[in-house]
Amino acid sequence: MNKVQLGASDLLVTPVCLGTMTFGEQVDEADSHAILDRSLERGVNFLDTAEMYSVPARAETFGVTEQIIGNWLTRNPGVRNRLVLATKVAGPSRGMPWVREGTGMTAADIAASCNASLKRLQTDVIDLYQIHWPERHVPAFGAMYYDPVQERTLTSIHEQLEALGQLVRQGKVRYIGLSNESPFGVHEFARLAEQHGLPRVATVQNPYCLINRTVENGLDETLHRLGVSLLAYSPLGFGLLTGKYDASGTESADAPQTGRIAKYESIRKQRWGRPEALAAARRYNQLARDNGMSPTQLALAFCFTKWQVASTIIGVTSLAQLDEDLDAYGTALTAGVLEEINAIRWEIRDPAL
Repeated sequence: MNKVQLGASDLLVTPVCLGTMTFGEQVDEADSHAILDRSLERGVNFLDTAEMYSVPARAETFGVTEQIIGNWLTRNPGVRNRLVLATKVAGPSRGMPWVREGTGMTAADIAASCNASLKRLQTDVIDLYQIHWPERHVPAFGAMYYDPVQERTLTSIHEQLEALGQLVRQGKVRYIGLSNESPFGVHEFARLAEQHGLPRVATVQNPYCLINRTVENGLDETLHRLGVSLLAYSPLGFGLLTGKYDASGTESADAPQTGRIAKYESIRKQRWGRPEALAAARRYNQLARDNGMSPTQLALAFCFTKWQVASTIIGVTSLAQLDEDLDAYGTALTAGVLEEINAIRWEIRDPAL
């Protein structure tokens, strides 16, 4: 895999990134290390994690994913220098008081979270440090509409940038990024960075897949014009686009119980658990089969080949899943298949937004 540059940074990463939020919940430490080993063997140099992982978030597993990665790095001297390591500071509490006290995300919170992540990861520097979700109120994680009445901002974007800039000056962070962000947020971070000589955002990590292409509703233009790279997460729609839920509903007793949507009620209540999302996924999955591909191949090839995407984040629970996902890289989609994909989207839009 040829490496791609993230934004205006000097970070060169593979177009496939290993997401790790299953580590410590669905995947134990030994199997997580095996997945990390195989990913490295197959050439992936980009890892993404977060302080709040594993998922679904629980007090008992808070920070465990970073600890698992840190243990792996320590047991494999020399590997750290071959990797681009990304993690995230959680935004204001979303019902997770174990992440931090209070409902905000102050400069002190950002610094404390970074220091804790460095300790768990057993590293001296984080290559890409991302704000997991905006401090201000935005429609995200399934919400459709912005409501100014819900605004509860306590720390301005300028203050957040100052805190991140301090971490960069201290050598604890190399570059910064955003996640679950809107066009306004990206523009404001870029404007304030330029105005005040603060670190410029290199990346935005947002959902992007066949059943959620909301990035193409204006955010893609923002990223293109500002030179910010998109990291696409949930390219398989939390498993809906693998086809494993096609034969039965996510609520059905015979649905795959190892799947996150079937297994965890908190996830099932979000955008990926909507009946409309499953119905849409079944349309795309059948399109894949009709064209001699597996649903996974089609869904990943869609992300891998879109100009909007710099790197696609895959999350797996086994070596077999990892190999299947990586084997999909290089799959070509014909003009006819792309036309059919767009025709389906025109009809059903983005049911998992």
